[in-house]
Amino acid sequence: QELDADGNLVAPGWVDIHTHYDGQVTWDPDLAPSSVNGVTSVVTGNCGVGFAPARPDRHDWLISLLEGVEDIPGTALAEGLTWGWETFPEYLDVLDRHRWTVDVGTQVPHAALRTYVMGARGADHTERATADDIEAMSRLCEAGIRAGALGFTTSRTWVHRTSTGESIGTLTAATDEVLGIADALTRAGTGVIQLISDAYQSDDDELVARELELLGELALKVGRPLSFTVQQNDDTPDRFRELLTAIGSWVEAGADAKAQVAVRPIGVLLGLDASANPLLFAPTWSRLPTDRAARLAELRTPEVRERLREEHAAAAGHLRGFPLIIHSGWDRMYPLADPPDYEPTPEHSVAGLAAAQGREPFDVLYDLLTGPAATGDGSTLLYVPLMNYANGSLDDVHEMLSSPHAMVGLSDAGAHCNAISDGTMPTTAITHWTRDRTRGPKLSLEHMVHHQTQRTAAHVGWHDRGAVAPGYLADLNVIDLDRLALRPPHLAADLPAGGTRLLQEATGYVATIKRGVPTVEHGELTGARPGSLQRGSQPLA
Repeated sequence: QELDADGNLVAPGWVDIHTHYDGQVTWDPDLAPSSVNGVTSVVTGNCGVGFAPARPDRHDWLISLLEGVEDIPGTALAEGLTWGWETFPEYLDVLDRHRWTVDVGTQVPHAALRTYVMGARGADHTERATADDIEAMSRLCEAGIRAGALGFTTSRTWVHRTSTGESIGTLTAATDEVLGIADALTRAGTGVIQLISDAYQSDDDELVARELELLGELALKVGRPLSFTVQQNDDTPDRFRELLTAIGSWVEAGADAKAQVAVRPIGVLLGLDASANPLLFAPTWSRLPTDRAARLAELRTPEVRERLREEHAAAAGHLRGFPLIIHSGWDRMYPLADPPDYEPTPEHSVAGLAAAQGREPFDVLYDLLTGPAATGDGSTLLYVPLMNYANGSLDDVHEMLSSPHAMVGLSDAGAHCNAISDGTMPTTAITHWTRDRTRGPKLSLEHMVHHQTQRTAAHVGWHDRGAVAPGYLADLNVIDLDRLALRPPHLAADLPAGGTRLLQEATGYVATIKRGVPTVEHGELTGARPGSLQRGSQPLA
């Protein structure tokens, strides 16, 4: 087959090393939205969570963990997961029988490993692992690495909880436990370490110092490539610079360490059908019909509107933090346009629109959510930037992306099904940073392409992709750069058990090619599935 690429950009396929398709890979061969946004290779098993190793009596707990940590509907996981494995090598054998639109690699997750060895004790972060526990976890991790896992991952953040609210079991794992397990990579002579830590978001300087000491030990003593989450929190807006400086010192001492950074704010989407909804806090909302059309008809009656207004106002006094932002963070709520703007200005917020129109913010919000009676279908989404937007612009993200110690990550594709749609970050990396940005400096096309192709691929040991050159895989994007744009995200009820998730397509991808086979043409999947499990590092042919 011959494709006419005249006048278009030809680039390597994007390599997304931070996804959460761990369950989805067992039932979904397409792996959207990644596949329709130029991605040709993904890495799962990040942040210490995944589904192997797994004893049969821990299946429900692992589902609860992924449901809580990554906002993946538990009913969808329960119905969609095929299981058929217990050990990590067996999990890889099951994946080996699947084919996808993209190549898939995965990693050994600490939380699953801990509960496999320690049972219920492993789910409790206050339980110290014994020397025997650590030896057993390290041995199993090594078996996973030798069978083809790309690395070992862990989580050390309070944000990660099960669906019933318990902290992830790895939250406060001691240094001897983390280093002891990671020593498996040293023995195997291969593999990476990936983690999320509260170091980037904590206002406790002592905790940050302890976390950085542990991360430094991991980077220098284990001797394998290390990456961890670095983003900007409103409460500690300059902390990311401290973390980048620490990474620089480890690199000078001989470590291979990088910050995984996002290309846009980590933002929650609000909507009537989304899991984050400003009206959830009003008792009347729970009594409305579940059918969208019937519910919308009631929402448009003056009586229901006034009742919701009163209840919404009354709820404000009982909310703090994130719930309060979802409820009435008027200056943070931005209606999504087509194409979406991920660096919005204050006048486009609900607060800004209300001021310009001389109206109450609640009324502006309500009209946006319910839409015009003649044409609105109640599907409007509002964007709430939570991370990387402390100063109301992406100037600090520009600084992160410009750092020699950073690489693009954190799309979380496959996760946060009804609240966040960041699996499309690879498209934003090209459109916003190289072409569309008006509020500050841009970045070169070469820089952004490299950052999500060869740089990410080489980090995980995939040296056979990420460049358009002889000997490399024919993983390619043919892009009409003038037309490249994201469409607004939308909810689709296509998960197992009728579960919903946010999907987001793009225009401008003339073709995405995996191993020489077109998987996407003009934004549409072709049905070809040349992608397979990638066991371990992949040398250049």
